[in-house]
Amino acid sequence: MRENHVKRALKRGEAVIGTMANEVKSPSLAQMCAAAGFDFLFIDTEHGTYSLAETAALIQMCRQVGVVPLVRVPDLAYHLIARVLDAGAMGVMVPRIETAEQVEAMVSYARYPPLGVRGSGGGGRSEYGLAGGSTAEMVEWLNNETLIVAQIERKAAIANIEAIAGVPGLDACLIGPVDLSISLGVPGEMDHPLMQDAIQRVVDACARRGIASGGHFSAEALEYWWRRGMRMLMCNSDIGMLRAGCRQTVAHLRAFLEES
Repeated sequence: MRENHVKRALKRGEAVIGTMANEVKSPSLAQMCAAAGFDFLFIDTEHGTYSLAETAALIQMCRQVGVVPLVRVPDLAYHLIARVLDAGAMGVMVPRIETAEQVEAMVSYARYPPLGVRGSGGGGRSEYGLAGGSTAEMVEWLNNETLIVAQIERKAAIANIEAIAGVPGLDACLIGPVDLSISLGVPGEMDHPLMQDAIQRVVDACARRGIASGGHFSAEALEYWWRRGMRMLMCNSDIGMLRAGCRQTVAHLRAFLEES
């Protein structure tokens, strides 16, 4: 059965890098991420345009090429978490987390008894159904290998970060900076002291609790926070990289055309 090398790296205190899929539905996106060297791909079913079938296709290609497939679900609900895990996702992130109680529910939905309430399904999509192992082995393996991430993007979450980060079974807190800045009353001001203080509080709380902190930032901001302890580093998105590539190509072509 497939190891979750992102979860294992984070437990060792190592940094991992990934990006977000918002729009591209072709499974070839996973192949491109693998070729580029990303460790993980978050498939965004909160703001993205993916159906469950499209999400599953991306998940399965990620698994084939060695990129850890993670899914941001739209909300804290059992059926949203269980279905993507049954489709083969190796981890989930729930947005808008504000309390430890919400994290406890998330962990419960993503883990089998006795650690949670997840039901058994999707066997052929996660190897264990084809590997010939026992149900007990499957339960233990997936409970250990599934990555559980709380997205921190509300002012209330900052106030409760010590309790949130201390919930058993949580692997990482990942900051959504735009929504956090809006919640703090400084929309888009990533360098504002309120933002900097809030991010540092998350990094510090996670370090004290022995879990990873992360964020979805620019490469420059990620370098800054990596030096201060952040380890789950998410940068850009499929549409962002396409936009940047298009602009770079057009700028190059226009430059020599305008010279003539």
